[in-house]
Amino acid sequence: MPSLTDEQVKRYSRHILLPEVGGKGQRKILEAKVLLVGAGGLGSPCGLYLAAAGVGTIGIVDSDLVDLSNLQRQVLHSTADLDRPKVLSARETMEAINPDVKVICCQERLTSANILEIIRDYDIVADGADNFPTRYLVNDACVMAGKPLSHAGIFRFDGQAVTILPGKGPCYRCLYPEPPPPGLVPSCQEAGVLGVVAGVMGLIQATEVLKFILGRGELLSGRLLTYNALDMEFKTMPVKRSRKCPVCGDNPTITELIDYEEFCSLRA
Repeated sequence: MPSLTDEQVKRYSRHILLPEVGGKGQRKILEAKVLLVGAGGLGSPCGLYLAAAGVGTIGIVDSDLVDLSNLQRQVLHSTADLDRPKVLSARETMEAINPDVKVICCQERLTSANILEIIRDYDIVADGADNFPTRYLVNDACVMAGKPLSHAGIFRFDGQAVTILPGKGPCYRCLYPEPPPPGLVPSCQEAGVLGVVAGVMGLIQATEVLKFILGRGELLSGRLLTYNALDMEFKTMPVKRSRKCPVCGDNPTITELIDYEEFCSLRA
């Protein structure tokens, strides 16, 4: 493992001072590879802090362009980035914060055909998707590939987070076995979201990712964390692996990836 340069020692000095990190831990961070699904409300704060922390390789998957309505919470982007691909705007911001970081852009939608190839080379995935079809696809692919996954979701004044370690704890489907029918749950575009809630939950994801890289602390595996901004209250509840889970259960019924966007449309 290569030694830190003098500039890196200074840049990461506050990490190095922590006994739980030190120089060895910082080198682990610099060698880590993390994939962000989405460069939006959750991916923005998560990506900013992972870049600042020195995560060596950060992949970003997002097919969208920057919209004016994004800027209330998607802090990787600025007014000057309107109508630009989010992945390019995100890369510029993250590399400006830390030139140590290599940012890999993937400007396409995740599908059952490409997701396993995209996640293959990363150590952990941080899911900041804003729709249920993508969340289920990411969960299923990570479980099948044995890839650790940090999930978070936001809605109005609320957020939730859980970390999924395939083979060691429950997955997203143990909590929610099937995607909700289309139209049942309004999106943030329809119901709104307090911008700072995205920041809180995205930073929780970044914290979980760094803890995973360092092998320190207790991850949110087997625990669902919920946050309500109006009450300023965090709660955690235990989550057990479901033996009947269609993906990670004793007798899985889902053994191949499908595109839930099409599946949900067919159900509708």
